[in-house]
Amino acid sequence: MTTRIVIGDDHPIVQAALQSALSSVLPELEIIPCQSLDEILAAVPARVDDIDLILLDLGMPGVQGFAALFILLAQFPTIPVAIISARQDAATIRRAIAYGASGYIPKSLSLPVMAEAITRILVGEIWMPPNIGGRGSVQGEDVELAARAASLSAQQLRILAMIVDGKLNKQIAGELGIAEQTVKGHVSTILRKLGVGSRTQAAVLAERLAFGSARTIAGPE
Repeated sequence: MTTRIVIGDDHPIVQAALQSALSSVLPELEIIPCQSLDEILAAVPARVDDIDLILLDLGMPGVQGFAALFILLAQFPTIPVAIISARQDAATIRRAIAYGASGYIPKSLSLPVMAEAITRILVGEIWMPPNIGGRGSVQGEDVELAARAASLSAQQLRILAMIVDGKLNKQIAGELGIAEQTVKGHVSTILRKLGVGSRTQAAVLAERLAFGSARTIAGPE
């Protein structure tokens, strides 16, 4: 049986190295390379029932940080998503797992260890480096906030990320190719689901979940 893995990473060297490492442990392997979140969202829908795993670099072009993770989990709830990242601090790793990632693989690991981690994720394990601590290490309010964010649709999550970036409804509508009135409707739903009364409050909550710039991903230890 062929194993199909989407690798979302904008570095061709990383793509090639992962494919080489995985080919040694998964003889029947198909890699679907994507260099941005938009490419993943375009490539997956037609093959959603055939894809076994999405590997996501938190710093890819497009919507960065944990926003991309939330969007993929909302859009493709049946496909596990694992993080592969240059970041390896414990806070970021714990938060990724608490927010729904099926694993967290630092790029500093050797290729054989990365391949082993991916094979474990493929059989249903939640994998992260040893001695990190689990879901309970994340602040309870952040886990509760993540649950509220998870109730948003993929489109609403993208709009929320754009709100964090300070974009107006007209700008959001233009970038997403939808009517401004549709954006207004989504914004109202976002505020209601997050339990806030303004775009500013929504942005503050979203920033706690590290939406937007990758430099805001890690919180305090």
